[in-house]
Amino acid sequence: MEYLIYLILGAVAGLVSGLFGLGGGAVIVPILLVSFTVQGFSSDIATHMAIATSLATIVITSMSSMYTHYQKAAVRWELIKMIIPGILMGSLLGTLIFSSIDSVFLQLLFAFFLMAVGLYILFYPPIASNSSTTNAVPLNLGGIAIGGLSSLLGIGGGIMITPFLASFGVTIHRAIGTAAVGGFAIALPATLVYSSTDVSGYNFPVSSIGYIFLPAWLGIVITSVPFARLGALIAHRTNENHLKKYFGILLLFISAGFLWANLGG
Repeated sequence: MEYLIYLILGAVAGLVSGLFGLGGGAVIVPILLVSFTVQGFSSDIATHMAIATSLATIVITSMSSMYTHYQKAAVRWELIKMIIPGILMGSLLGTLIFSSIDSVFLQLLFAFFLMAVGLYILFYPPIASNSSTTNAVPLNLGGIAIGGLSSLLGIGGGIMITPFLASFGVTIHRAIGTAAVGGFAIALPATLVYSSTDVSGYNFPVSSIGYIFLPAWLGIVITSVPFARLGALIAHRTNENHLKKYFGILLLFISAGFLWANLGG
């Protein structure tokens, strides 16, 4: 039954990845966490497994998404060159403290973070522009913060990269396309670290490589790739203002779920 859940989750995550440039982590992490808990995995490792497995799937999903956005000429490569160094540095820094952070704290951090970004997306009106004169310094500094948080929360970074770029006047479609590339740059180094981490001191399932649970990874990847392409195609046929509202509302719903589970449930 859990394998069917992984396949369905992959389809949903892929669609979200292509549609919003999210990498799917905002959907993958909470559902994987529920699935792992139902399967009886220890609460001490379930959150970390969900986060690491999510990032491992984003490596594959983001490649499909960014290729489709590339075909639509929606990637601002000059911005990628400025933000990627910071993203890579932040991602590696986040992996250094990942194992030492408590599961409940990670979940609450995830919830408050999604709430903040959702409110930002819904109520901050950026000025759309195609200017390429953005300064590299704020992009690099922002990239460090984005990479660090993303590697800790199991998200592809699009949740932050999209509004971050929009705040510089990048149109939502181009921000989403550029975020897909940034998501790959976050997920790849984090996955390499989390898959090679020595977890022999914990009671991990047999089908695991480091923090990554392979059955979940495989099930999600099988369906996420084609649905990521579908989501990216839909994104370019959707009204920009509507897309922005859907994006923000989705984040608020997921945030509320995490807060309820940890503070009220």
